[in-house]
Amino acid sequence: MSSAFKHRVQIASVFLVLSIFLVVSTTAQTKPKTKASPEPSPKSDLLIVNPATPVPNATASPTPPNVGQDQKPANEIDDRQPVIINTDLITFNVTVTDAYGRFVSGLKQNAFSVFDDKDQENISFFSDQDAPVSVGIVFDLTGSMSGEKVQRAKDALSHFMQTSDDRDEYFLITLQSGRAFLTMDRTRDSKAILEHLTFVQTKGNTAFYDGVYLAAERVQRGTYPKRAVLVISDGQDNNSRYTFNELRKALKESDVEIYCIGIEESGNGSLAMEGSGILDEISGVSGGKAFFPRSGAEMDDIFEQIALELRHQYAIGYKPPNFVSDGRWHRLKVKVSPPRGLPRLFVRSKEGYFALATPK
Repeated sequence: MSSAFKHRVQIASVFLVLSIFLVVSTTAQTKPKTKASPEPSPKSDLLIVNPATPVPNATASPTPPNVGQDQKPANEIDDRQPVIINTDLITFNVTVTDAYGRFVSGLKQNAFSVFDDKDQENISFFSDQDAPVSVGIVFDLTGSMSGEKVQRAKDALSHFMQTSDDRDEYFLITLQSGRAFLTMDRTRDSKAILEHLTFVQTKGNTAFYDGVYLAAERVQRGTYPKRAVLVISDGQDNNSRYTFNELRKALKESDVEIYCIGIEESGNGSLAMEGSGILDEISGVSGGKAFFPRSGAEMDDIFEQIALELRHQYAIGYKPPNFVSDGRWHRLKVKVSPPRGLPRLFVRSKEGYFALATPK
């Protein structure tokens, strides 16, 4: 075989190999595109679950500001909303004293008789335990309160806190510049309250009714079922949104006892008759009491007396047999039969209640 022929055979072989290589490469690259995915048979019983198509951000509804930041776990209560408990159980606190004003403790349930509009009721709840209290403090810091009066009241308030239960919680409402301010909300730090009242200036008009209304409303959101408000003021009002009648009605509907300490000018007893009458009225309608000390020592004794009273009260409850939630006013009367050998005893409690299915 000639050399020229051999050379042509070799070139032909190279071209053949290159052609085969190109065909194989092209087939490998185009094979995935031409291979169709097998589809299930129409007769196959398959449940196909497709993932939800995400919504583009541009079309999503705008998220309200702070959503989720203020949400609380299910077992926590938002104290900004009132807690409503539907019940027809009528509960109230009772203070029992002797002829000398000393508190009488240790009485049994059978010593008490409760009358609802003159109908005697069966007591279904009774307790004489020393229970903690949610206490609102209304402190008048307006122009009618001199620096000396504020200092005397602050010293006496310190005495009250020393005598009270360590578990008590406090709400401080101050009256300043014609308004009522929730200055401290739900705290057991009595020292912080006293420190807040150390450097204050008395000025402005007095929103007295607003302050008492706010205090009663706040303590009803407190931790404890026993609730009281201390009012330290001369009882003068000249700048409230609420009227006296509106405040009085709200106190009759609540289960908050109001204790008023009328602050007079030192030594001259110049508390206005109108102010003292207001303090007496709002205290009496709630089952509390008004006091008018004439000296710092007397004020200390009064604050201690209030603290001891809150710790020596009886809690009584009953369910009227024919309760009707008609909003009608029912007058309460409590009588106590002293044990043999004891002199006559005196009872003080709230005057009555409105027949509502949500008294709490």
